[in-house]
Amino acid sequence: MHLMMKTLIVSVLLSLSLTSQALENPRVTFETDLGKLVIELYPKEAPITVENFLRYCNDGFYTGTIFHRIIPNFVVQGGGLTFDYVKKETREPIKNESDNGLKNRRGTLSMARLPDPDSATSQFFINLNRNRHLDPKKDEAGYAVFGQVVDGMDVVIKMTKEPRGKIRGREQSPDLPIRILAVEVHDSRATNASIDE
Repeated sequence: MHLMMKTLIVSVLLSLSLTSQALENPRVTFETDLGKLVIELYPKEAPITVENFLRYCNDGFYTGTIFHRIIPNFVVQGGGLTFDYVKKETREPIKNESDNGLKNRRGTLSMARLPDPDSATSQFFINLNRNRHLDPKKDEAGYAVFGQVVDGMDVVIKMTKEPRGKIRGREQSPDLPIRILAVEVHDSRATNASIDE
């Protein structure tokens, strides 16, 4: 009985510890035309990237943007264009944090960027597979993972089923815009997140 009680106490403490760790990571909900996505962010591993993303969230930047690039079994990308394919004005690019130990696994969020590693601004993508070629190499930066879809991967998969390619010759764009309709940040500490310009 004594051993059973000790085991129970250890289990409860471990559970509380894991819950506490989970609460340290802010979460964001995107309400989209196809349903909700809940994203958990990893500020410990990617502090600059998470702060940048949260600032765009809190500024209302993502509301009304679309998922404009969809490649089944690869990525779903959004966070920079309006429904009529106008690129939104962003803040300055951020430092690449792809060497943070997080991998481009299915369901993870990474920053989209140009060939320059330090060129990411607002656009992000959700990995649909284990995209190893997007991870950093010994002498080459990768694409910085900073979060994970924890609820709503079925919505992401639904996006890949939408007809594409009839809009202005954009083969990877859905024929009907898939918009981010609303954004909610679920951590009071994240509400005041900001970075220096």
